[in-house]
Amino acid sequence: MAGRETALSVGSVRVCRVDELVERVDRHDRVLGVVTRQQATREGWLHRIASTVCRDERGRFLVHRRSEQLSRFPGLHEVVVGGAVGVGESYEQAAARELAEELGVRGLPRPLFTFINRSGLSPHWLGVHEAVLPDAVVPDPDEVAWHGWLSESELHSALAGWRFTPDSHEAFGRYLAFRAARS
Repeated sequence: MAGRETALSVGSVRVCRVDELVERVDRHDRVLGVVTRQQATREGWLHRIASTVCRDERGRFLVHRRSEQLSRFPGLHEVVVGGAVGVGESYEQAAARELAEELGVRGLPRPLFTFINRSGLSPHWLGVHEAVLPDAVVPDPDEVAWHGWLSESELHSALAGWRFTPDSHEAFGRYLAFRAARS
């Protein structure tokens, strides 16, 4: 992840945080320039996020709870795995990188669709992918506090009762509509 490092001191400890560089894009997903993700979020500028709906061989969905240490949506559940698309990276490359970083899984997820997502911290283009994964994934504990495989009916119940990120609701709803349209 390329970015600009910012540092601050907390007592005698120096804390460094890398702010990701992303491409600011227009409403047609054309690149306008390079900015930090923090700046894009703060200013409400469109940028790109890649996400993947993960299923196992039996059709169950991977759901995970975000680590409490994460700056965005700590402790909330997600039905997608993903993150910012880096400068010069495609949605597919970013989705594959995020699967490797967060779950320890190598491979290329299948691209499905993109849309402007206005839920969450700021508007962004969301590229939605799908991947069939082995049951045994090895999540990064800095990113994932818990994970489990849920049937579609169990996932619908969880979405109604658990606290999920806004992207999860929007992406999963559109994923189900996309899947239904292709049947």
